[in-house]
Amino acid sequence: MTDETETGTTDPISSAIEALRERANHQGPSAMADEEASKSLGVHLAVNTEKRNLRILEALLFAANEPLDEETLIGRLPSEANIQELLAALSAEYAERGVRLIEVGGRWRFETAPDLADVLTEVRQEPRKLSQAALETLSIIAYHQPVTRAEIEEIRGVAVSKGTLDLLFELRWIRPRGRRRTPGRPVTYGTTPQFLEYFSLETIGDLPGMSDLKAAGLLDARLPPDFTVPDPSRPDQMELLEDPLDDEEAHAFHVDFMDGDDDEPDGAA
Repeated sequence: MTDETETGTTDPISSAIEALRERANHQGPSAMADEEASKSLGVHLAVNTEKRNLRILEALLFAANEPLDEETLIGRLPSEANIQELLAALSAEYAERGVRLIEVGGRWRFETAPDLADVLTEVRQEPRKLSQAALETLSIIAYHQPVTRAEIEEIRGVAVSKGTLDLLFELRWIRPRGRRRTPGRPVTYGTTPQFLEYFSLETIGDLPGMSDLKAAGLLDARLPPDFTVPDPSRPDQMELLEDPLDDEEAHAFHVDFMDGDDDEPDGAA
């Protein structure tokens, strides 16, 4: 309400004050609301920008073939991004996960968590191809056991390489059997249960005979009249001519094959 003078006219000063008061009461809440909305929008935009920058940083590190330095990362991020803050935030986010973000020599990369190493270990068996020398030596031992080194060399016509024998021992396909009751007491050798298991044989007598070898194309159709293939299923009478190795000899059996020089290439491929 405006004040009136005694003459009944309106006081202009009072009217102006009243008008300003009404305008302030009308516009005040709206202005404050607009200001609060502006502040909320700014915070929202800042949060969205940081999340996007974190996603970009995560993608860059995940796709990289090697650790990345900060300069490389800065070059791929928006200009306003704070690389130190982003790396710290991303590192904290992955701290308890199966992979983590670490710094290595000034570069950053993802790696698996150290406490999960036991479940990530994978044991692989690398296939090893046997040379012709190793195959021939193994066949002679399998068919002629128990057999000495000299007998193997006599049948093959060449010296036995210690590399070839070392490979067969490493594969656990041959073993020392005993010492022959002849001058020099040479060690005799034979196959092992691992040999039978690997080649799916129930017994050594299941090795293929001459007819089987011919059918498989492993023997020439025109063989000498006196050619024979040893019968691995024969009664082993040679055991009567052997003495078992004692513990010390069995532990050091390989010395028989370590005395001479190699006369042929290593049997490993």
